[in-house]
Formats: sequence, C-alpha cells, structure tokens
Amino acid sequence: MTTNLFEYRNKAPVTDSMDGLEEFLDSLWNKREKYSFFDGKETDKIESQRFLQFLHKTGELKSNKYVGVIHYNGNRINLLPKIFFDPQKEYTENDICHMQNHLLWWLSYCRKIRFPNYQTTLGSMQSDFFEVLIYLFSKYTRELLGSSVYKQYQEVSNELSYIKGRLDVNSYLNDHVSSGKWHKLSCTYDDFLTDNKFNRIIKFVANRLFEVTRVGDNRKYLREILFMFDEVSDERATAEQCAGITFNPMFGAFETVRDYCRLFLSHSISFDYKSDLKLFAFLLPMEYLFEDFVFGFIDKELKDIRAKAQRSEKYLDEGRTFNLRPDLWIRTAEKEFVADTKYKIVYSDETDPKKGISQSDLYQMLAYAVRFKVNNIILFYPNTLGKEQEEETEIVIKDALAEDQQITIRAHQVPIINRALFVSDAMFEQHLSTMFFSTKNELKARLREILVI
Repeated sequence: MTTNLFEYRNKAPVTDSMDGLEEFLDSLWNKREKYSFFDGKETDKIESQRFLQFLHKTGELKSNKYVGVIHYNGNRINLLPKIFFDPQKEYTENDICHMQNHLLWWLSYCRKIRFPNYQTTLGSMQSDFFEVLIYLFSKYTRELLGSSVYKQYQEVSNELSYIKGRLDVNSYLNDHVSSGKWHKLSCTYDDFLTDNKFNRIIKFVANRLFEVTRVGDNRKYLREILFMFDEVSDERATAEQCAGITFNPMFGAFETVRDYCRLFLSHSISFDYKSDLKLFAFLLPMEYLFEDFVFGFIDKELKDIRAKAQRSEKYLDEGRTFNLRPDLWIRTAEKEFVADTKYKIVYSDETDPKKGISQSDLYQMLAYAVRFKVNNIILFYPNTLGKEQEEETEIVIKDALAEDQQITIRAHQVPIINRALFVSDAMFEQHLSTMFFSTKNELKARLREILVI
C-alpha cells in the first residue's frame, strides 16, 4: 500500500498494518546519526519522533518537515515537498517519480548533505526515492569496481620464510628459535590490501541495502559488489567514519562512493530494528535541503558571484550571547548582500497584504542589516507547482537611529521546479542533467537578475 503525504498538508488514515509505526519512528529518531548536519541542540533532548504527526483522535497521519520514504510492514509512505501539493490534483505514479527526480536534482548541488554524482539515466524506473538512491549507488559502485578496486597500505604481521619489512626479534627468539622453528621469521610490514576500512564500509552499506531492496537491478548490482568483496572483513560502519576518509588523486573516483555511503549512513535507519528488515526509512529535512541547494547552486553555477554559507562572527548583543547566522553572505562586483532562504509558500493568497511573508522574518532580516552593516537584504522563497509566475516584493525600512538610513528587503520566489515534467504522463528516459537543463538556465538567469543590480 502506498500513501503520499505532503509536508503539513494532507492527511491519511492509519491502517491496521501500521500498528507499531509510531514506536518504530521513535526508535529511528533516537538512533539517527548525531553526525547529521541538521541535528541542532534543540532536537537533542526530544525523545519522541518528529517525522510524522499521529492524530489519535481521528486515526490519521500527517507529515511534518521531512521528505523521503518510510517502509513499514508492506506500507510505503512517501513524504513529499509541500511546494508540489495541489488539493485538486490526482497524483499519478509518474508525478511522484518526477517529484523524486526534483529531489535528486536539488541534492546534486548540496554541500552539507554531500549528495554524489547524479549524471545518470533512471529510465522508466517506477520506484520510491530510497530505491532510486540504491540504484544510483549500486550501479555507479559496480561499474567503478569493474575497472578499479580501492587498496590501501596497512601494517600486517605474518610468519614468512624470508625477511620483509622489519623482523620482530623478540617474537622470533621466543616463539620460533626456542621451539626449533628457526626458519619461520616473524615480520611486520606494510601491505597493499583490499581488506581496508573503506572497503569494509562499502560492504556494510551494500549488505544492508541488499537486505531491503526489492528492485531486480539493485539486487543484481549489490550482489556483484558483495561477491567482489567476499574476502573483505564484516564490520559495522558509521557516517562519521566516512567523513574521515580521504583519497589521493589515483583513487579520486571513489569519493562519490564514499559520499553515497555517508548519505545512507547519515539519513537512513540502522536496519536491525526488531530484526525486521522490512522496516526502513530515508528522511531529509526540506528546509535545510532548500538552503543548501541555493548556496550550492550559486557557488557552482554563478562563478562571478561569491557566496559564503552561514557567516557567524556577529552577535546581536554586546554580551555576545545571541549569535547571528544568516544563510548566505553574497558579494558581487558592485554590492554585498545578506541573504536568507525561507522554505515557505508565499504569494498564495492574493488578498494578503503581507504576501505570506512573516513579520518575524522581517525582524530577523533587520537585525542582520544592522549588525552586518548592509542595506540590501534578500529573501529567497521556492516557487510552487500550482503558480506559474514567480513573484517578488520590496520592503523599505528607514532606521530612525541612523538618520533615516534606508534598508531594502527584497523577497523573491526562485524557479526550482520544472513544470513541464508534470504536463504529460510520459516518463523521460534521459539524464537528470538533461531533464533539468532548462530549469538550471532559468534559475541562473533569475538569480543573476536578482543579485546583479
């Protein structure tokens, strides 16, 4: 059974087969990798899950701010971005796949989440987001291992008939000479081994994914990876271990494999909950994904514009208690801006004089302007599937304490959705880079129009 829930929007009934789901999500919440970048201090002390709302009075489910997929006892719950929600629309399987393609495209620009290379063809793969990620990982890793296997020098100790490395004299005298095995030499040396920490991480991730995937191609690729790593030791891995691995240029292609492993280990549950391998989840907070995407896109696509993420050396108060951390500090040839990303739906109500822009956001931007000494503030909001024209608002504030110094706050919707994908029921068998080529160019032009003024 498949259930589609959009952030904070629609509801779905809790079925008998979902009995125990809340307990499962509580376990997921408490076992989630503390290494994940979006886990702040405010969530560390919360023990009950924040992925779904369980409305016990009505027996219904409602999604919170996370996007991704949950599998539970034969149920697939797709948690989808609210910017695609239309209460009048009946969503097809193709629509859901295109939403997932958008997530993949956004993730490809992220810097903190570290999503790997996305230049691949998914074809008409009718599956959920988690299965798509497994496909990307298993296909890329299998093809890479077909031409190169990562090896690493590690110190080993062996009994040899010749000297290699250094001779362990004490061991040789005490264990071999004294027992008549004078021809056995205890040597310690560096060996170029396949059984190393990184390959153990790959094997651990591949094993876990093989246990949960139901897609034939995924199982085939993962089975071949595990066969190639048959002599690699079995060892549990964490996202923090992935982050500590670096490569010399000869093995640079393996950085993508490392980033995939880190992605799975950071944002999916450990698969041993009640020893039931049918339970798993892959979840990401959309507000952080949007922030990371906007920064990554500007940094990669607009080479003449400098962007710095979350500059944090300023404080609101002289006691340095309240730290100010704008999402972006942007510098062009002419000006400097403070910019903030707001993952909110705005301009949806034409009768609203505030256009959906919250007063608290304006107060926050005013604090940035004063403390960072800039008079140009930009708010970035995502566009939505239902409203074709991107909107903008300009708000002018005069600082009476600074001789009416003018502060201009401009709010813009930016085009991050390819609406053409939702017009037809046909699937697009092409690279994601091709699928979003026009959207990329549209977004580049819009950001340049906003920033280069």
